[in-house]
Amino acid sequence: VTLHLTPISSVNIHEKPLVFLLNSPLPLVWKLKTERLAPGIRRVFLVSLGSIVQFEKGNFSLSAETEEKLFPEKNEHLLQWAQKEYGAVTSFTELKVSRNIYIKVGE
Repeated sequence: VTLHLTPISSVNIHEKPLVFLLNSPLPLVWKLKTERLAPGIRRVFLVSLGSIVQFEKGNFSLSAETEEKLFPEKNEHLLQWAQKEYGAVTSFTELKVSRNIYIKVGE
């Protein structure tokens, strides 16, 4: 699955830390494609067991962290866990089948 990350239209370059929980019942390769995300900013990608994140060429991966996690099974429990762990959830998306996911990040 390719994860496309770009800032919202009102933000020229996104310069804030981000945390993504990438959960799947089967192990996946998450391919990351980014536009206009500032380098050197902490970005965390938590993936379900057996999954990996592949970064594009460039230095984005130098400030990104990936970690495998055993997530709660049901979406409601996953959302509650994320809120407890990180204090807020700004976006939650569930897809049954997808090759590309487009996410706009920003305020």
